[in-house]
Amino acid sequence: MKSEIVDFRKDSDGSTNENSKYDFKKTILESHVDVEPLAVETLQLNITKLCNQACLHCHVDASPKRTEQMDLETIDRCLEILAGNNGIKNVDITGGAPELNPHFDYLVRESITLGKHVMSRHNLTVTLDGNPASGESKAYLPQFYAENNVELISSLPYHQEYFTDKQRGRGVFEKSLKSLQLLNEQGYGKDDSNLKLNLVYNPAGAFLPACQASLEQDFKKSLLDKYGIYFNNLFVITNMPIHRFKEQLQRRGGYEDYLEKLVNAYNPIAAAGIMCRSLVSVSYDGRIFDCDFNQMLDMQIDNGELCTVYNFNYNKLMQRQIRFATHCFGCTAGAGSSCGGETA
Repeated sequence: MKSEIVDFRKDSDGSTNENSKYDFKKTILESHVDVEPLAVETLQLNITKLCNQACLHCHVDASPKRTEQMDLETIDRCLEILAGNNGIKNVDITGGAPELNPHFDYLVRESITLGKHVMSRHNLTVTLDGNPASGESKAYLPQFYAENNVELISSLPYHQEYFTDKQRGRGVFEKSLKSLQLLNEQGYGKDDSNLKLNLVYNPAGAFLPACQASLEQDFKKSLLDKYGIYFNNLFVITNMPIHRFKEQLQRRGGYEDYLEKLVNAYNPIAAAGIMCRSLVSVSYDGRIFDCDFNQMLDMQIDNGELCTVYNFNYNKLMQRQIRFATHCFGCTAGAGSSCGGETA
């Protein structure tokens, strides 16, 4: 469980805040925004980096070649935390493709038994592709999700094939449509159903997303008219300048320009709604972070000792200082960005 302590002054690009042109903490202070923790309502669990896809924008660097998995001991410890009297209401399960962790079904069922609202970051295509490492079929997922009333949050970069396949790989759009239809057959996304199906939009390039409400209207009309597909909400998420997307920007010489765009679009109202005020993120090995993006940059929470599920302390988490760096401008640009879409 040991991890090298990351200097709190370090930005995600390796520079220090004192010398950085993009000092997020300074921006927060100057705009007089309260960013203290409000609660830990959601425990986000990244239970694997294995995925049946290798998307260009993936900040997790997930792929069919990754082997990292949360083991049963760590999952059971997370369930012990959820069973505690600590106000955690939601379990947000992500990856990779979280369904590729061998203990996924167990985690879902046990979390529901504890009375928690369970969300899964379901990439849609895993239902058809199955497990790339073992060949195990995942065709049962639509029925499993429906039987357990799991809220689904699924990426679909656009309602057209070209833009979706460009970002996520050839054939992904067609497979995603088929998977959405299978979920609709179970009742997901219908107005008269309590089975929630939300889609996630990420821009295909180095620009801020358009208005969430407007995009949602376009998605709903296009998917229904062309394919008879229903869904509940569209979550618009800004591409974070880390890992694969950062490397892509650097190859094209657009990294600095993109950072400038995010900084210039800083919105203090969006900053007040950042997700790390009411969420913590757990890595596959049990370490705890302020958010999934900090997790991928190894910016672990430090309350005098590095925070893990094995020394979990709700009161200390509420007293912590959230760790910020340059990539945080992505969550506060324009209408804001979080795991649930816009924040302002």
